[in-house]
Amino acid sequence: MTNKYRYKILFITALFLFARDTQVVAQVNKRPNVILILVDDLGWSCFSSKADQLLNESKSDFHETPNIDKLASQSIRFTRGYSSDPICTPARRSIQFGQSSIRQGDESFQQNYQPAVSTNKTIPQVLKAFDNRYQTAHFGKWDLRAKILPEQLGYDESDGDTGNKNGDKVTDKEEKWNQHYITVNPKQMDSITVRSIRFMKKQVQANTPFYLQVSHYATHVNTETNQASYEKFLAKDKGKKHDNPAWAGMINDLDTRIGLLLKEVEQLGISDNTYIFLLADNGAVEFIPPVSNRLDPPASFDHLMRNYPLRGGKWTLYEGGIRVPFMIRGPGIKAGIQTDEPAIGWDILPTINELVGNKNKPNANIDGGSLVPLIKNQGQGKVERLSKDLYFHRYNNGYPHSAIISGNYKLIKFWKTKKIELFNIKDDLGEVKEISKLEPELSNQLEAKLLKYMESVNPDLTKRYL
Repeated sequence: MTNKYRYKILFITALFLFARDTQVVAQVNKRPNVILILVDDLGWSCFSSKADQLLNESKSDFHETPNIDKLASQSIRFTRGYSSDPICTPARRSIQFGQSSIRQGDESFQQNYQPAVSTNKTIPQVLKAFDNRYQTAHFGKWDLRAKILPEQLGYDESDGDTGNKNGDKVTDKEEKWNQHYITVNPKQMDSITVRSIRFMKKQVQANTPFYLQVSHYATHVNTETNQASYEKFLAKDKGKKHDNPAWAGMINDLDTRIGLLLKEVEQLGISDNTYIFLLADNGAVEFIPPVSNRLDPPASFDHLMRNYPLRGGKWTLYEGGIRVPFMIRGPGIKAGIQTDEPAIGWDILPTINELVGNKNKPNANIDGGSLVPLIKNQGQGKVERLSKDLYFHRYNNGYPHSAIISGNYKLIKFWKTKKIELFNIKDDLGEVKEISKLEPELSNQLEAKLLKYMESVNPDLTKRYL
């Protein structure tokens, strides 16, 4: 080999190593994108794939969701994924700020969280403070009910201060549980998807990292679907748990639009640098139409609840109201794994904060903890939160109740009746075996912890009932 040839090989090798190292540096320095898909009123067992791979009953016996099923197979799936609250508005507030709905309050939220007076930071504000190149957008249902626009909380683009009515073709509260509507753009799914894709394309062309929250109005009733989907499920044999062809059509339509969004992520070539979260704001309604005795045990009804094997649904702190689909896909996350470690809506902010590379913790008074130890270690590890326990409250004058989940145990306190219920939700997923009388010491301990937390973060709320 001549010296000239040897030098040529060394030069080419050096160029290759430099190019490779430069590429690695570029990949490290490029901030990841984050997409949060938030579905409305969707139960833990409403997909055609199992929420828990060890439990056959944790999937629908009627619905079809192939695109979401595929996403789940590529993700880490949290079998104990929780919404922050059993109804829309406080759950959505909680996600934005990384705080429990007890801390945030209900009537006091609008005053205390106005951007002019609040020091609490939202997901887009945390991202922009870390790297001001981040562009952020929120499309679909906002529903904070506080006269606060998304742009006031750090979003660059949005649909504005939207609520349920913005997603409904017809707003007839008297008929909504008994009617369905055929439309070419059910629950504004197409419109939301088009705007989301347009936003992603713009950021990719500008080589700008982004955070995109896609908040669908579906599957909140009113029930809307297209003609083909309705006819498909009208002709299908009904399940024992799910049997509403219009609602099945609506979730199938939603699945198709989510599939289009995911396909665009692939076509834009950003899959390897994009984290995708999918979860619901709360559980599905227990029946269609809903019942007034929703706090009664499952044996009181002659039909399986729609969130079965979970008890109850939206509006209650039973598992059917707060345990929801919860999955994350992205770089460094092994596909197709699941974990039984709890995750909750207020964990999303600190999780995103760490995923984008920020080693500094966000706001000091957030309740959430980063899920990164779990998603980077195949579901193993612990989440460091302000408290090891999860706390919930249902703001309702008719049947206000609060709950604490501590390990495998869950205590619910009903304020008006003074009733206490204790369940082992690991051994008794359906919450049918109430054990407070069998475990009086544990009941007292958990009730004391619940009261202590409520008094520490929202003393006015506690005073209301005591």
